[in-house]
Amino acid sequence: MVPLTSLNKSWEKVLKGEFSKGYFLELQDFLRNEAKNHTLFPPSHNLFNAFNLTPFENVKVVILGQDPYHGVGQSHGLAFSVLQGTKIPPSLHNILKELVDDIGCDYPQSGDLTHWAKQGVLLLNTLLTVRSAQPLSHQNRGWEQFTDEVIRTLSREREHLVFILWGAPAAKKSALIDGTRHLILKAPHPSPLSSYRGFFGSKPFSQTNGYLREWEISEIEWKL
Repeated sequence: MVPLTSLNKSWEKVLKGEFSKGYFLELQDFLRNEAKNHTLFPPSHNLFNAFNLTPFENVKVVILGQDPYHGVGQSHGLAFSVLQGTKIPPSLHNILKELVDDIGCDYPQSGDLTHWAKQGVLLLNTLLTVRSAQPLSHQNRGWEQFTDEVIRTLSREREHLVFILWGAPAAKKSALIDGTRHLILKAPHPSPLSSYRGFFGSKPFSQTNGYLREWEISEIEWKL
């Protein structure tokens, strides 16, 4: 169920120590059994889509989500993103509204964020899988340990990255990041329940490009 052979070689190199650890072997067994009885998202061929679209050495920005969308035809392995032609979910709608207000672009016609990923935006969910129609169903099974290591490795091995952490669970991950080497942007989650508590007006996109420009790193073309 965990198709490690499909993982981008740059990520395989920096994360290879994780795949033989007990927690990851248990996670593989869990997912193998889950797949026998349930539909899981994203489809297995998209499991490492975020890593494969954004190789380790290309990462400029990390946007952290929680777990994949759990509806049919939504999740394709990128946090917050949905496939072209799919109805835009509420949190993503608010992200795109903030994008329009922040950089002055038109509202996107699609919620597919692949364009961001290809430019160096790692759209990383804390959990990489979910059971159909059951949000957070794969919590505390090992994915958190794996994605924490992803964040630690990026913090340790790279410089001048931007980490965008929306909501309290994401904000806690700042403990894994060296704030003297990277920019950490925190704001409330873009969900309808919390977006008006400070997400709107937080200007993450222009702040990110301002930081990248300061370090003479090519900016992200956020317009979709």
